[in-house]
Amino acid sequence: MSTVMESKVRIQREDFVVTDEIEAIKKVSQNIGGIVVFLGTGRELSKGENITKLNFEHYPKMAEKKLEEIRVKAIADYKIIDMSIIHRIGEIDIGENIVLIVAAGEHRKEAFEACEWAIAELKRTTPIWKRETTSTGEVWVQDTP
Repeated sequence: MSTVMESKVRIQREDFVVTDEIEAIKKVSQNIGGIVVFLGTGRELSKGENITKLNFEHYPKMAEKKLEEIRVKAIADYKIIDMSIIHRIGEIDIGENIVLIVAAGEHRKEAFEACEWAIAELKRTTPIWKRETTSTGEVWVQDTP
């Protein structure tokens, strides 16, 4: 069952299907020659601590607005054909999908560059916050790797 929705920018609690999102962006143009995907997933270790749970919170409307700004700027600055950005919020288990960026361009170079810029910008500017639960307690993650 497809989870693809019309919006190219989504913040949602439910998981997404990566292949559905790729197929959706492929339908945008027959001139797409390269698609780059960044998939962020919940990892077990952070700064030497075992993580048992992740939780993401966001600033509603502002976070969606920022993701749309990133999408529009990536398309304009890197001359790609399209981009979709999905970020999950709420409780996320280790190994689960967290964030997905799909960049489609005529060629791979601009798609790679746009995707890399978009995830860095998302982490730097979007009001989405991560709380990690470890054996020693909970901590809000402040920095971006």
